[in-house]
Amino acid sequence: MIARFLTSKITQAARQFPIVSVMGPRQSGKTTLVRAAFPRADYVSFEDPDVRRSVEQDPRGFLASFRKMLIVDEVQRVPEVFSYVQAIVDERGLNGHFIFTGSQNYLLHEKITQSLAGRVAILKLLPLSFSEVKQAGVKSPQMEAAIQKGFYPALWKGRANLGLYYSSYVNTYLERDVRQIQNIGNLTAFQNFVRLCAGRAGQLLNLTALGNDCGISHNTAKAWLSILESSFIIHLLPPYYENYNKRVVKSPKLYFYDTGLLCHLLGIENVRQMAHHYMRGALTENFVFSELAKASFNKLRFADLYFWRDKTGNEVDFLLTAAGTKKLVEVKAGKTVGSDFFKGLDYFRKVYIGKDRLITFLAYGGPTEYTHHQSKVVRLENVSGIV
Repeated sequence: MIARFLTSKITQAARQFPIVSVMGPRQSGKTTLVRAAFPRADYVSFEDPDVRRSVEQDPRGFLASFRKMLIVDEVQRVPEVFSYVQAIVDERGLNGHFIFTGSQNYLLHEKITQSLAGRVAILKLLPLSFSEVKQAGVKSPQMEAAIQKGFYPALWKGRANLGLYYSSYVNTYLERDVRQIQNIGNLTAFQNFVRLCAGRAGQLLNLTALGNDCGISHNTAKAWLSILESSFIIHLLPPYYENYNKRVVKSPKLYFYDTGLLCHLLGIENVRQMAHHYMRGALTENFVFSELAKASFNKLRFADLYFWRDKTGNEVDFLLTAAGTKKLVEVKAGKTVGSDFFKGLDYFRKVYIGKDRLITFLAYGGPTEYTHHQSKVVRLENVSGIV
């Protein structure tokens, strides 16, 4: 098992809260992580139909039969248990009593906030980060190969057929999750919608155009995007517009959490194909997004990540905020730094009217790191250290 950076946060949360919930996409390693973190805990999976039937028939009796820490996998499959869990943790007054995992952000988060507010710590686990792979001593490929491979843990256990893995992922997990959230009659149209989203990775979201290209309404496109967000397939990155009023765009940008899945949806089957693909720059940008997201989740402050763009086209790919500091990140796939790479960073520094300290970074595909144009030039594989 590759050690996960979120482990210490999970064990810490179990000492402070009666319930710990770990959410994330299917196959991101949630079950492996919590079972390794709490090896003495009892374990049940609500994916098991026999277990699910027992819970549905007698939820109070089922939960009461476990006196020590209980790990419940895919807990959103039986949302009725949350009311009974609340009664049990209030009665027993013990921290770390229940550990939940779930792959449906909307279903799980909605029920938790309704029933277990103040009793649960909510953490999110994405697929492996490049830093986790390196720390584990796994022989990591070149950056382009890693982006094309993706970071689901199963792919890093040995040789894997990427096409077979991602086809199964899309056909099995995505469709099953979709049916749990919303009854979509035409799954072929939905899969086409997902592929259209892949072609727009790293771009400003235009719901009307996306719906028109797929032959669906604006409202349907919006609902289907929510499904993909709930399944941790995509994220709509909000723009940063504090103190800029009408001068900046306010549409979100669309990103995928995993670059391997994104490459699969784009039909990219090898590194050579990716090197000449029209989406090469967007794939690199998407990689940086996923690395920043993973690092932010591991530090429990994902809400601090934005992008910035004004209506005349000046932009910065990513903006992270913290107390008194703003970190700006520009991403370039090229291995040679050009002076125009710093254009967006320099422009933001020029027009910024706030009081926060600005730290600017250029993340690029080259081999060396240094300071230039008041910005820190960093290798793509090290971007998680920016957070």
